[in-house]
Amino acid sequence: MKTPFDTDAILFALLDGKTSIEGGCFVGDDRPEDSTDEDIVVNTIDLPQDSLPQIGTSNINIYVKDTSKKIKGKVQVSANRTRLKFLANEVMAIVRNANITGLKAIVGNMVIMNEPTTKQHFANIRIDWNIQID
Repeated sequence: MKTPFDTDAILFALLDGKTSIEGGCFVGDDRPEDSTDEDIVVNTIDLPQDSLPQIGTSNINIYVKDTSKKIKGKVQVSANRTRLKFLANEVMAIVRNANITGLKAIVGNMVIMNEPTTKQHFANIRIDWNIQID
């Protein structure tokens, strides 16, 4: 059986140092609370423990600083969608190409969310697990 500690470690190992992210890669709540860097955070939200196959879900959150835009004559901040898209595509390619014995990581839903306290947006990418090994 795999635990959330295992799936978090797998995602961290897949991504840490392997993208063009300008900040760091973190597990769970290890990301500094006041970070305004481009960062990746991985965490597992659902992974049953006593059944095979294990079908669960993890998150990969990619944080990017907002950009200023002039809209209808007013300067406002908004998501840097160009950078978010680039980094999300990098991350999804890494996960899709991962070859992990007994495990299948499937890229699921993605949504862009606002993080107003740090003036950032993040791409939340769901990873669906199908774990066949004991």
